[in-house]
Amino acid sequence: MAAEPPKPARQRRIGLMGLGQMGQTAAQRLRPFGFDLLGWARSQRQLDGVRCYAGAEQLPTFLGQCDILVCLLPLTDSTCGLLDDELFAALPQGACLINLGRGGHLDEPALLRALASGQLQHAVLDVLSEEPAPPQHPFWQHEQIWLTPHIGAMTAPEDAFGLLLANLRRHVAGEPMLGVADRSAGY
Repeated sequence: MAAEPPKPARQRRIGLMGLGQMGQTAAQRLRPFGFDLLGWARSQRQLDGVRCYAGAEQLPTFLGQCDILVCLLPLTDSTCGLLDDELFAALPQGACLINLGRGGHLDEPALLRALASGQLQHAVLDVLSEEPAPPQHPFWQHEQIWLTPHIGAMTAPEDAFGLLLANLRRHVAGEPMLGVADRSAGY
């Protein structure tokens, strides 16, 4: 049986779970390729070129449209283990998963079940619950899983230095700092 030809970008729906800095940057980088972009976050967002969904009540609608699901969420009590049997079942049959968030998001046995059943076609994992994965980990030899060495986002010194300088200026001027962690949100 011949392999199905790849679909052009404009026929692929990419769902970004998490619309913080990483999600917004991903959307900005993907937009020029013509992908149909969807985004989901805890609270409502507005992003150019992205159909946005928010909250638990809109999650199933969002997931049902994702040919490729990209997890960019922070790890909190409510997101721990979120990538599970129930979530995978809500995706279209044959969808793909990319986890760039945290290893704790993924229920690893659920991923293996979803791949074995054909519910998921492929997974790219930049993060695992145990890093590096031990040599006997089933993901190393799995033909439908690609592992990357936790390099989904690297801080470039020139970017970090620019933010540091901007925050120093803001501090001196008595303005709010950029990129401050919201401890009440869990990250």
